[in-house]
Amino acid sequence: MKTTHLLLAATALVAVAGCAKKRPAQLPPPPIAEPAEGAPVATGAPADGAIRPGSNEDFTRSVQSNTVNFGVDQYDIDPAARAILDGQVAWLQRYPRVRITIEGHCDERGTREYNLALGDRRANAAKNYLATRGIDTGRMTTISYGKERPLALGSDDASYAQNRRAVTVVLN
Repeated sequence: MKTTHLLLAATALVAVAGCAKKRPAQLPPPPIAEPAEGAPVATGAPADGAIRPGSNEDFTRSVQSNTVNFGVDQYDIDPAARAILDGQVAWLQRYPRVRITIEGHCDERGTREYNLALGDRRANAAKNYLATRGIDTGRMTTISYGKERPLALGSDDASYAQNRRAVTVVLN
């Protein structure tokens, strides 16, 4: 009887040990926390409120868009995306020392792993297009956020369409 209890206890321990959760892969870094109310905000802009040439603010003001959108499960650069990226190329050629990061994003459908991979393909598609237009790849980095940082929070086609994107961010 004692042997039976020991065997049952050992079997239970082995079964429980096999059910241990795996550590999740590291998530992308969290967004920068909002400053406390009344605290000065570092925006890269001069204190007089003027937009500094070559800054992210100048970039977003000067180009048609800092974002290209994609179809469902797509990462091809379509004609609309080409027009947006061509505008980015012109701006980047004016500021040859500026570095950028291209963020790849997805909608909430699909697994985390699938969306991280798709976001990476989207960011790299935009990077490769900029490179074919003469922008040095050493100035560009990519990161995929997958579905972790949605722009639109709805679970409908309009929200999904906004979240399938690659965003170019100028590093100040």
